[in-house]
Amino acid sequence: MKTKINLDTWYRKHHFAFFNAFEEPLFGATVNIDVTIAYQKAKEQGVSFFLYYLHCILTAANKVEEFRYRVENDEVFLYDVVNTSTTISRPDSTFGFSYIDYHPDLGQFVAGAQLEIERVQSTEGLEIRPVYNVLHVSAIPWVNFTGLTHARNFTFKDSMPKISLGKVTEHDGKKSMPVSVTVHHGLMDGRHVGQFINTFQELLNR
Repeated sequence: MKTKINLDTWYRKHHFAFFNAFEEPLFGATVNIDVTIAYQKAKEQGVSFFLYYLHCILTAANKVEEFRYRVENDEVFLYDVVNTSTTISRPDSTFGFSYIDYHPDLGQFVAGAQLEIERVQSTEGLEIRPVYNVLHVSAIPWVNFTGLTHARNFTFKDSMPKISLGKVTEHDGKKSMPVSVTVHHGLMDGRHVGQFINTFQELLNR
């Protein structure tokens, strides 16, 4: 479900009008997050660390309203729930796009995600679906990056948040990994990116 935002009364109407006119309205930040507890919890529960932190990402994004706004034909909608379109690697070194539904329960989320991963790994090419209520998530576990950019098609006004995660490294017994968050400035500001990152970190620390 989604709700159309009245741009005349929306608290971000001026910011949206300003940034949505940009050729490149996206901005981003890259931070390091502590995954010491989450890494151990995933191991104890026999869950893929990737799916464990992916569930935390979706939980955090659904808690921050601004991460559920989307631009569609220059109109803004608020989705009740956002899911994820995540890159999945294949044995032939290519990748495919998955579409994984969010579920508050980790077990149910993982079960659905595993079925979708198996489907993507058994297919070829890139399946593109015209869906807006997703986060674009990608894992780059080979690189401890300090910054990241995305390929863009400027003919399409993309407003889906893009979250990329890098290599897990350990120092003095603490595990960490880089996280890049890219979002539409007409829909949110640095404050909201900070809320997402802080909520994500809190969930990883549970």
